[in-house]
Amino acid sequence: MDWLDALRGLAAMVVVFEHSLDVLLPEVRRTASPWFDFGRYGVFVFFLVSGYVVPFSLERRGSVRHFWTGRFFRLYPLWGLAVLLALALGAAGVSYGLPGGLGERPWASAVAHLTMLQDLLGVPNVLNVFWTLSYEMVFYLLVTAMFVAGVHRSSARVALGFGVGAAIMGVALPSGLLASRWPDGTILVTVLLMAGGLAAMFGGPRPLRRAGVAVVATLALTLLVLNSRIGAIESLCIIATMFAGTAVRGVQDGRLRTWPAIAMVAVVPVFTLAAGLRAPTSWALHANPNPLGADWSIAVGAAWLTFLAGIALRAKPMPRFLVWSGTVSYSVYLLHPLVIQGVWYAAGGDPQKLPGVVRLGWGVVLVTVVLLAAAMAYRYVELPAQRLGRRLTGRRAAPPRGRDQGPVPGDGRV
Repeated sequence: MDWLDALRGLAAMVVVFEHSLDVLLPEVRRTASPWFDFGRYGVFVFFLVSGYVVPFSLERRGSVRHFWTGRFFRLYPLWGLAVLLALALGAAGVSYGLPGGLGERPWASAVAHLTMLQDLLGVPNVLNVFWTLSYEMVFYLLVTAMFVAGVHRSSARVALGFGVGAAIMGVALPSGLLASRWPDGTILVTVLLMAGGLAAMFGGPRPLRRAGVAVVATLALTLLVLNSRIGAIESLCIIATMFAGTAVRGVQDGRLRTWPAIAMVAVVPVFTLAAGLRAPTSWALHANPNPLGADWSIAVGAAWLTFLAGIALRAKPMPRFLVWSGTVSYSVYLLHPLVIQGVWYAAGGDPQKLPGVVRLGWGVVLVTVVLLAAAMAYRYVELPAQRLGRRLTGRRAAPPRGRDQGPVPGDGRV
């Protein structure tokens, strides 16, 4: 599956480009960004790849416990390193510093981050890129609930449902409603329900597993619809896109009826693009007042075209750099904001005042350091953690080709 790694690599490098614009390329920000959201393009490619890969990882394992053990060792070790580095750089004064809201509620912020649902719990992200992990986590919860309930092959219908909901109801749904009224209570209830629901689905009598399904699915949907920082339109579009990726894989593998599934999947990007162009509403309580805009819709449409092009070219040789950068894309995704902040500090705190040639040189330094840091983190953090996870679940390492590690942003890494 080199084509999947190539897509991840492309998405990761586009996200690095997006986040470097304000520091090194303000001209591009002023001219191109109003028409194309580079960051959203990258993350939606990741979301499509996650949808294509992750649910089948759960089906292949056939065990909820093994799936979540694998996810834990895939996500948390490098995530923990990124948190520690962000805290260290902030304390040393060589970065932008941490969001102010974290210091006001340190324990609540820490607990929310440990669930990886902080972006849906009214807690600022330690690193800006962590927000996509919250939607990856919601997707994992919903996929697990569907697997235990035995309806995991309904991905096309689920994708269509989320897409329709985003297009029709998204503008009227609230943003951050629960966190604005019961901030700490929302976090506590989320932790208890998430832990209890997953524990119930790990094993035990059928009624207990069904109860776990109901708890986890209700929690995930409630946070998406009522408490998303980015607003219900984009939240529902993200989940619809991920399940559409799952349905595409199902059609390819012959698990879904071809033409009905294709028809439902084809509607998803249409409704998603339409939802992005809808004007915000002024009458709905706590509705997100910020429209997504044409730049968002164009970027999401381009992400779909990129994903479909990857599928069409999957039998062709892929550029080796993109394949390699896709392999280390989780490290690229989590570590590049720290490198960008380091470049900002090293360049005097205001690189925009520097001549263009000098800024170009700093850009070369930035990309080089990001790739070196990602290669080191992948070798010394990601791989050992994944090996430990395999030992704990009794699985052998996957062969070099056809590997299915799952993207994380890819796994939604943005």
